[in-house]
Amino acid sequence: MHRLWALLDGAIVLVFVAIGRSVHAHGDRLAGLASTAWPFGVGLLVGWLTVTLRNDSALSLRGGLVVTLSTVAVGMILRVLAGQGTAVAFIIVALVFLGGAMIGWRVVRIGSCRRRDSSAQN
Repeated sequence: MHRLWALLDGAIVLVFVAIGRSVHAHGDRLAGLASTAWPFGVGLLVGWLTVTLRNDSALSLRGGLVVTLSTVAVGMILRVLAGQGTAVAFIIVALVFLGGAMIGWRVVRIGSCRRRDSSAQN
């Protein structure tokens, strides 16, 4: 079941990359998308591995924060190492978009689970 949620985070990364490439007129060719997405994909993997190895729940808000920060931090470091560069504005946009989406779906999920649990108790 966690694979499904990890895939959702992966889809969020792909949407982020696709929007960014479109806004900056870099096109939507598969090679270009892959070139831009791989650093963030590695960061996402590191985030999920981190929460898994620490026996935290990747579905919690804390887990979402770890996954988000890892995705952005590792992604930006790898971009620099690969010569793709970063800018402060890009880091902020990445944190806001990825954090909003990755933590956002966790908030919705936690809220729906709580409502379901309270309904079952009544």
